[in-house]
Amino acid sequence: QLVESGGGLVQPGGSLRLSCTVSGFTMDFYAIGWFRQAPGKERERVSCIDTFDGSATYGDSVKGRFTISRDNAKNTAYLQMNSLKPEDTAVYYCRADFGTTYWGQGTQVTVSS
Repeated sequence: QLVESGGGLVQPGGSLRLSCTVSGFTMDFYAIGWFRQAPGKERERVSCIDTFDGSATYGDSVKGRFTISRDNAKNTAYLQMNSLKPEDTAVYYCRADFGTTYWGQGTQVTVSS
């Protein structure tokens, strides 16, 4: 099971840190990804982090503003989001992949003044 938390309402330019807590299995061997889906739009990949070397990739729209990380000891992954923009408003989901794919239920992020 994956549970996201940390979403909420923030003003443009603000920051949020999302957490993805894994239970029921050890995330050590799972690649972790963050995705988001805005109303009326398709789900898009925000960022992914590998399991072996911790290498990360980012979507073009969030490069330089978002940082993905993972703490295998806590079975938790994070997405630090800085310089938030109204267009970052979406439901954010985390996903774990290692042959089998698991999704969380999502957390709402709203960027508005």
